[in-house]
Amino acid sequence: MSDLETINASIAQANEHLRTLQAQKADAALLTEAKKKLGELKKHLAAASGAAGGPRADAGKKAATHRMALKTPKGTRDWSPAEMSLREHIFSTLTRVFKQHGGCTIDTPVFELREILAGKYGEDSKLIYDLQDQGGEICSLRYDLTVPFARFLAMNGSTYPSIKRYHIAKVYRRDQPAMTKGRMREFYQCDFDIAGQFDPMVPDAEVISVLCEALTALEIGEFTVKINHRKILDGIFEVCGVPTDKVRSISSAVDKLDKLPWADVKKEMTEEKGLAEEVADRIGEYVKLKGGVELIAKLRETPLSKNASAKAGMDDMELLFTYLKVFGVDQKMSLDMSLARGLDYYTGVIYEAVCEASAPPGFSPNPAVAGSGDPASNPPPPKPAKKAAPKPGEEEEIDESQIGVGSIAAGGRYDELVGMFAGAASGAGKKEKGIPCVGVSVGVERVFSILLAKMKEQEKAARSKETDVYVMSLGDGMLVERMSVVKKLWDAGIKTEFMYKAKPKPRAQFEYCDKEQIPYAVILGPDEWKEGLVRVKPQVGKDEAAGEGEKVELDKLAAWLKERM
Repeated sequence: MSDLETINASIAQANEHLRTLQAQKADAALLTEAKKKLGELKKHLAAASGAAGGPRADAGKKAATHRMALKTPKGTRDWSPAEMSLREHIFSTLTRVFKQHGGCTIDTPVFELREILAGKYGEDSKLIYDLQDQGGEICSLRYDLTVPFARFLAMNGSTYPSIKRYHIAKVYRRDQPAMTKGRMREFYQCDFDIAGQFDPMVPDAEVISVLCEALTALEIGEFTVKINHRKILDGIFEVCGVPTDKVRSISSAVDKLDKLPWADVKKEMTEEKGLAEEVADRIGEYVKLKGGVELIAKLRETPLSKNASAKAGMDDMELLFTYLKVFGVDQKMSLDMSLARGLDYYTGVIYEAVCEASAPPGFSPNPAVAGSGDPASNPPPPKPAKKAAPKPGEEEEIDESQIGVGSIAAGGRYDELVGMFAGAASGAGKKEKGIPCVGVSVGVERVFSILLAKMKEQEKAARSKETDVYVMSLGDGMLVERMSVVKKLWDAGIKTEFMYKAKPKPRAQFEYCDKEQIPYAVILGPDEWKEGLVRVKPQVGKDEAAGEGEKVELDKLAAWLKERM
């Protein structure tokens, strides 16, 4: 496909996206963004066709001398063997915790029909990666694992009226990346969800317990789970006088209180989103509040106690804290009235896990402090260095030193999403009962960035492989003998390697052991081999002369190693 054909296809796609937003009566900000993108594509078309600057005489010459840029796309990266070793540790740890709680796994396509994803993510819908029309189906890359799971349940609800499911897979978001902080455009999510009709707050408590167990097992350090209830938040907006059509956009602004001072959030609500200043001030009296279960009693003394939505949310939270205390994780909770979660599908309890690395510079890393916890009291972050303006067609780069890792896990209850899909599929035009769900998602990239930073601080190098034994020889190469020993250890289930040279130098073999941090060296010598013996030496460094090791009968080698490993 030529450049012109590619641009024309992108324009057709952008037009389709804009029409979809207009049909859904999307937020004005989304429409503006879509129109802006369409305009930029048309400018590119004009430039490519010569309308903007005329045909270039040197186009053929430039094409002939073009140099390929060997790089990964923006927001993506390659992972080295050592990095993959750490990532696999994260995956295996999470899988173990999920299975311990009875989880089974599923898989779904990496792309979904665009209408499946449309309208589920609030203002973040602009971050969805749309694909070109291929064979008559308009698709998009999945934005998360929750909506595909709800679609799966809507299609298979009679087979799975209840299920504990976990899913570890890649998702895609056209976000502004901050690579060192784990914010990427292609990244893994690890989800654990409980679906089905159960008594209130019981599955919610277990999901939060799973989250706490997983983060503890990963040894990321101290963390806090900020928790709130969508019904309480909706009650606050109703009591404060927020118009119904502004609830979700105001909710999105409130959710930024963990990154911005109250003055900036209030400015967004009033100047950008048209909320009356007195209404914003009333909201501020509530959303600055933080604390534990005792905060619920304080809320019951406010006008919220007379609001049906808020009262239902407070009842849920009191029951939830009772169960969380049984599971021993209640002290990890911080009831945070500013937590809103921007996704449109949440209906009940919502939560985010944060740690010291989550907060941007100048903000308190621990939100679980008593009192109001007013973010406005935080000292301002240092001003970022000025950067050159981006070139035409390029995105503005963000200063990664000015942002935190963000939440390392998040989730909540979404009772209506499955029913929404079931109703749309039936053509009834209304939501059906569906299957209630609650779940949590752990952000692998953010956890990885924290663990990698900790390893660097402790000057620890990650192992790139799990080899336990390295078989080497001194003097004569003894290649066949080495291979026979390796085969015995492989058959015994021991991770083993050897050097692919007929006569390797001893130092090269020891250096490989040290580089790969292999715990044991099995050393073959001609004289000892004749006696049916080998020498086993624990590896503590590059100096192969440090200690002679221990002689072990060849027939007993595998058992000897297993006992010590």
